[in-house]
Amino acid sequence: MQDYSGVWILAEQRHGTVQTISYELLTRGRALADTLGVPLAAVILGPTDDAGLDELIRRGADRVIIADAPELAEFLPEPYTRTMAHLVKTHQPEIIIAGATSSGRTLMPLLAITCHAGLTADCTGLDIEDETGNLLQTRPAIGGNIMATIKSPAHRPQMATVRPKSTRPAPADPARTGALIRETIDPELLKSRVKRLGFTPADADAANIQEAEVVVAGGRGLKKGDNFGLINALAALLGGAVGASRDAVDRGWIGYPHQVGLSGKTVSPKLYLCAGVSGSIQHLAGIKTSENIIAVNSNPEAQIFQVANYGIVGDLFEVLPLLIDKIKAKQAATAATV
Repeated sequence: MQDYSGVWILAEQRHGTVQTISYELLTRGRALADTLGVPLAAVILGPTDDAGLDELIRRGADRVIIADAPELAEFLPEPYTRTMAHLVKTHQPEIIIAGATSSGRTLMPLLAITCHAGLTADCTGLDIEDETGNLLQTRPAIGGNIMATIKSPAHRPQMATVRPKSTRPAPADPARTGALIRETIDPELLKSRVKRLGFTPADADAANIQEAEVVVAGGRGLKKGDNFGLINALAALLGGAVGASRDAVDRGWIGYPHQVGLSGKTVSPKLYLCAGVSGSIQHLAGIKTSENIIAVNSNPEAQIFQVANYGIVGDLFEVLPLLIDKIKAKQAATAATV
């Protein structure tokens, strides 16, 4: 195992553009690489614009390993797995971390099996063990009621996926320099028994919840699905997306793509406003990187108030209509003075 060295992050591109999850992973990877005193590499599969490759270096990568074969432009499990396995065999990294995205969650288990390595999914914390240099992979277990720390001491590379929006993207440093390494991939590795026929996007509002700067969420306190009209109205006024607790989704009040938390989506907006959300551990884990959290709940002991920047103890059916009216009045006054 001493032959394995270095930390990799699996960057992602879509239509040639580097995705934000890549910069979040660089934050995680840079901390691990600095602790170990080894280089940090970003690996990216598929044709990617040069500006995006340079940006990976500016945001923390010491080198970028590029496999830009046209066959890798869109994610397909077989060519991606074979290409990554080839790169691992060639460069022998000791750690690989990827996003818990649809492609990351598909690729990394296949890669783990191919490389006979360990993999921990949906990690919330990554660290290095002082005595051994092993990767400590922390993730929720038992329905989110405990946090388990997992190691893969006997195999390399050590691999983990982390949730999008669970870390702030690494800031860009225009002065950073690094190496771009372009790999030639054997055409045999790029063959696939699966053909991509097309792409159907999800519901626009639900799909954008992780990118939204404002998220307005409702929970069990809304009492019935029809009352999500208040959440929808407030989100529309604020130009935000609609979120929900697991309770609300389980009751059929709103679709799963809106679910926020460990079993849903992790969000990191500038403003997260929630009403009728008690604040379970699982839900709090999905909103902890939000810049500002405003909570409305009738229970002064609700867990959500422990993380909220601003809390309103009151009946949401009184508070939200007042808030909607105030915002409408403010917007009307602003429009009248323009």
